[in-house]
Amino acid sequence: MEEKYKQEPSDIIKVVMFGPESTGKTTLSGQLAHYYNTVWTPEYAREYLQDKWNEEKKTCEPKDLLPIAEGQIRLENKLTKRANKILICDTDLLETKVYSEAYYIGYCDPVLEKHALQNTYDLYFLTYIDIPWEEDDLRDKPLERERMFEYFKETLEKYNRKYVLLKGDKNTRLKTAVEHINKLLAK
Repeated sequence: MEEKYKQEPSDIIKVVMFGPESTGKTTLSGQLAHYYNTVWTPEYAREYLQDKWNEEKKTCEPKDLLPIAEGQIRLENKLTKRANKILICDTDLLETKVYSEAYYIGYCDPVLEKHALQNTYDLYFLTYIDIPWEEDDLRDKPLERERMFEYFKETLEKYNRKYVLLKGDKNTRLKTAVEHINKLLAK
């Protein structure tokens, strides 16, 4: 049963966009996929939660987290097979774990936590909060961006994840990310 939260083995490089909401992760994922002529894994939670909002006008609940995690890994495993040397991930289960703990008073389902910590990536890009907030149906913490950013950063450090901080405008972030991905590809 827990296999549905596990990454399938692969030789490609995987990088993750990681950070608070509305910090440019999706935009940068698309830019990098285009630059490297590869595919990128979108954030499954956005589609899942938008559908829920449209149907029920309800936001995320703890019971939604395992279906979100399952959908995210299913997407990642599917797109890994189509990727060209590198897969750009708009998110991962570690990000889902951060949101679970932030929204549900420290709670994270043990199955989600286990796989968030077991699944591996070559590099994380931590996106800073220096771009304008963009409101939508799902984003709800515009006044807590700094606190959330610190939580994301502390999580990467706590679990010894290799990361690069991305700041600045879209072009600056893209340039920095490309420099670091090229180093991975050169190895």
